[in-house]
Amino acid sequence: MKTNVSQVIVTTSTGEQKRLGDYQGDVLLIVNVASKCGFTKQYTGLQALQEKYGAKGLQVLGFPCNDFGSQEPGSLQEIQEFCSSTYGAKFQLFEKVHAMGNTTEPYTTLNQTPPIGDVAWNFEKFLISKDSYVLGRFKSGVEPESPELISAIEEALAE
Repeated sequence: MKTNVSQVIVTTSTGEQKRLGDYQGDVLLIVNVASKCGFTKQYTGLQALQEKYGAKGLQVLGFPCNDFGSQEPGSLQEIQEFCSSTYGAKFQLFEKVHAMGNTTEPYTTLNQTPPIGDVAWNFEKFLISKDSYVLGRFKSGVEPESPELISAIEEALAE
């Protein structure tokens, strides 16, 4: 069964509650991010995806997470400043979440996507269709520029 995220409620960077279903009609790339990780350089590629495909309906949504090696210790404001000044990343960042163990949304729902289980590390990506269904789950090592991810995004945008 496909996982639908339309009813999932997350907390924006301004503390507001937002349903992921509010993005219906857009393709989402949901990523758990961290500022002190070996994969942190992926911020550049994620921003490039937002710039290249944003006008076509892609929304990159970053969820800071300190679950893996305490690699995201800062406040949301510090994280936003770091991402913007170091990587030019301006895609949407949300309140910090837990992606493993005692998870918080959106991961309580996303971790039910095959292969079922907690996110394994920072920068794991979930691609969500225009109608709020999870289309794919990409491990941390799948870079934003990878043909596998680009192909899946372009296919989702074309639907």
